[in-house]
Amino acid sequence: MFARTPRLLLRPGWMEDASALAEAFGDPAVLRNLTRAPASYGIDDARHFLSLPQDNCLPSLLAFSRTRGAPRLVGGCGVQLGEDGTPELGYWIARPYWGLGFATEAARAVFSMARAAGVSGIQAVHFADNPASGNVLRKIGFRHTGRVEQRYSPARGTIADCLIFEEGVAGRMTIDPAMDLYEDALPALAA
Repeated sequence: MFARTPRLLLRPGWMEDASALAEAFGDPAVLRNLTRAPASYGIDDARHFLSLPQDNCLPSLLAFSRTRGAPRLVGGCGVQLGEDGTPELGYWIARPYWGLGFATEAARAVFSMARAAGVSGIQAVHFADNPASGNVLRKIGFRHTGRVEQRYSPARGTIADCLIFEEGVAGRMTIDPAMDLYEDALPALAA
């Protein structure tokens, strides 16, 4: 699975990405907002992650910038099954790229890919002290359920409150969500 957005190329991680992944993902400020990553993240963790099998219906992609020179790893985004089997959207962005809209762009693309693959009932969570993540979810059409769960963060070394979000109104989705991923290529396809 691959996707292009106006500024990103989203693709599966390759073993050649291990160094960049360990450096970008290993930042304690990134790790503290995640529930599924170890407290410290090194090259062996990156290699292990990159060796995991991919599910064709549940995208798990790295996000690379595709503007201004050579591509740079800016983050990652995917859909995984939660402990109760509910599909959950998750994402992370390397600290130098916070606040630039990359999380919204990547999350929208991956959410659309999962929906196009027939995945529904997608949820997402974010730590209550990370409101920027809630803003990303709202921008892509998710809504807060009003529920709060406590989840463990290895990087924090403790449990913390997480806000639960779910897919918003289906009418906010495009008729064919997969076409959003290739919007910049449509004129070329029509020619």
